[in-house]
Amino acid sequence: MRPLDRTEALRLLGTVSLGRVVFTQQALPAVRPVNHVVDGEDVVVRLHDGSALAGLLAPADADGVVVAYEADEIDPVTHLGWSVVVTGFARRVTDAREAARLAGRLRSWVAPDPVQVVRIRPDLVSGFRLERGAGSS
Repeated sequence: MRPLDRTEALRLLGTVSLGRVVFTQQALPAVRPVNHVVDGEDVVVRLHDGSALAGLLAPADADGVVVAYEADEIDPVTHLGWSVVVTGFARRVTDAREAARLAGRLRSWVAPDPVQVVRIRPDLVSGFRLERGAGSS
């Protein structure tokens, strides 16, 4: 395993569109698969209004909710690839024009309406690359 620096980790995160958002629901960890795009250094996801995470993001809650976001690309045969985890505050995008711009970049695999766009501003970015070691076949 080789650690990735922040720049490389975010670059790799931008090469895939599916990951997992981790949040706390009723004092327990919860994980949901979501589509994402990287906008600058932020991870942007699209949620249904009725989803568990969307319910935690009250419109008046300017502080947001602490979440982790993980995505990877690991070959199922060789087990080589990479994994990136971003930890930070998730906040609803409340500006209608900005939300529409970002929603248009996200591929939806669920019913498109009603939708919330959520921006995760990373405080911590970690990642690693799984590489073949010297002498391994």
